[in-house]
Amino acid sequence: MQPDQQPTNKHNRALLNRFRSFLKLEKGLSDNTLESYTNDLVQFMEDVDRDVETLTTEPIVNHLVHLQEIGLAFSSIARKRSTIVSFYKFLSEEDFSLQFNIESIPPVKPPKRLPEVLSKEEILEFLDALPLETPLQYRNKAMFELMYATGVRISEVIGASIHDIQWENHVLRVTGKGNKQRIVPIAGESLKYLRLYIDKYRLLLRREKHTDVLFLNRSGKGLSRMGVWKILREEAKKLGFKWWQKLHPHIIRHSFATHLLEGGREPAHGAASARSRKHQHHADLHQYRHAAHHRTAPTLPPAGLIHQTNLDNKKTALRECCRMGNYEENDFNTDRRPAGLRMRGQARES
Repeated sequence: MQPDQQPTNKHNRALLNRFRSFLKLEKGLSDNTLESYTNDLVQFMEDVDRDVETLTTEPIVNHLVHLQEIGLAFSSIARKRSTIVSFYKFLSEEDFSLQFNIESIPPVKPPKRLPEVLSKEEILEFLDALPLETPLQYRNKAMFELMYATGVRISEVIGASIHDIQWENHVLRVTGKGNKQRIVPIAGESLKYLRLYIDKYRLLLRREKHTDVLFLNRSGKGLSRMGVWKILREEAKKLGFKWWQKLHPHIIRHSFATHLLEGGREPAHGAASARSRKHQHHADLHQYRHAAHHRTAPTLPPAGLIHQTNLDNKKTALRECCRMGNYEENDFNTDRRPAGLRMRGQARES
């Protein structure tokens, strides 16, 4: 151990030397690993500047917090914590009387990463640029419009049936996690492309097969998760969007929820509704709270709370939607995107 790697406190230096001997002779650690342990512990001992066996949990936690404050990477902080824990376990086994329970040193949790989202302009530019020539292209258009307009999961998209669409009610019955069903409103624009795809182009893809799966591949079978992901990226790449490499179906779902908040509406599509207000959204939460308090536009029905009732009875379904949210029946009949966004070229709501 080099002189500049030694603690100033002679007592701590002696303990560190004993620990190093234990690691080398009993554990058989390499010299490089020993140096890493030594550097971590010297830094810790110099920071606390006391006999280490007299410490409580608090100065240890303060040391880890200090490492975070100076901008040390999470992985490095986690490694240093592990070194400190190993050192104190060694002291405990050597019959030193510690002033705290080693298990009380809190774990270092990785920071929650914000999911990537696309801006409203990027999403709409992508949707508007999708070509409409072949049956597959009409399928893609209908599918991506539906994904952004409703915020449904990719598993719910590929699992959708043609019988799940209630045209008169302007809703989609969605079967989500745990086989739970809910009703999701569909805007007029999405319905338009769904109707066009189902009435004409899905028939061409279905060929002679008998299936009620909504979105089909060129062989007349249902799409897979990976299939949708590849189609999404390939379309964005062909259209020349620089962000095509990061695009995947869940980004559309995150973007839907983020744009809801930015528009002063609260997402209610399953998991996103619980997490969006905490860490998943790039929206200005202060702006969201102000808009939510002062908004005059009707909110969306909380789709995650609206369970299957009697979808064949329009009045029952609409009444349930209205009961669960500040919502008017005629909102189903508008062309406004259910994400609470303005339609292309539509003036902002006052």
